[in-house]
Amino acid sequence: MVREQYTTTTQGTSLQRPDNEYVYKIGIYGWRKRCLYLLVLLLLIILVVNFALTIWVLRVMWFNPEGMGLLKVTKDGLRLEGESEFLFPLYAKEIHSRTDSSLLLHSSQNIVVDARDMNGNVTGRLTVGPKAVQAHGQQFEILSNEGKMLFSANENEVVVGADKLRVTGPEGALFEHSVETPLVKADAFKQLRLESPTRSLSMDAPKGVYIKAQAGNIEATSQMDIVLHTSEGMLVLDSETVRLPRLPQGSRGVPGNSQGLYEVCVCPDGKLYLSVAGEGSTCHEYSAC
Repeated sequence: MVREQYTTTTQGTSLQRPDNEYVYKIGIYGWRKRCLYLLVLLLLIILVVNFALTIWVLRVMWFNPEGMGLLKVTKDGLRLEGESEFLFPLYAKEIHSRTDSSLLLHSSQNIVVDARDMNGNVTGRLTVGPKAVQAHGQQFEILSNEGKMLFSANENEVVVGADKLRVTGPEGALFEHSVETPLVKADAFKQLRLESPTRSLSMDAPKGVYIKAQAGNIEATSQMDIVLHTSEGMLVLDSETVRLPRLPQGSRGVPGNSQGLYEVCVCPDGKLYLSVAGEGSTCHEYSAC
């Protein structure tokens, strides 16, 4: 811009115009003007690019008034439809699926679910790995739909709360220590076998041990001795026939020599007792009825 100077004259007077050295030019000229235009053009280009990128991001992320794509914001929280991938830990109070579908957690490595206290310490952990499923905690419980305890385990004991514990393995159940149970029963048409391959087998009960086979035999086999002992009661063998097929039989010898053999005698009430064996019966002689 050029500032022009105006002078007023009257008739009869003459004034000399000032020299050019006293005329100043105001504005931006030359390379400064070109740099300014270039800067304005660059800012305009950046503005257009940012606007285009914003539109592209909104389009790609599916932003809408309800949320972002498959992720919708509701009054109950966040609702995610379809499959999603989380690259970092996810913190949530509750995770549940839709009413018409199941909840699937998929991972190429392990799936770890942690429970923490107010200080951030891990109090419980569930790890699902390619080879094992591990649960870490003070107590592990499995409950039914009605809230009944089905299985419980802690450092001191393991409790099975179901009405029936079924072991379907071909080798049965192996217990390294004692077992306490009110009933041991086999499935229908299958045999029940209690075995101790290298040690003794003991069954104790404060009010008696009841063994019953409704459609078969009961066999007790041992490498050494089988002892049936009762401290305050009696041993009852209730059957039409009681057989002892392998009792040793003596031969004729010197009279009065029992050869270390004994005779099994029976009282009218069913009581059994032993009598020193002789050539004839000695039950009456050594009667214990």
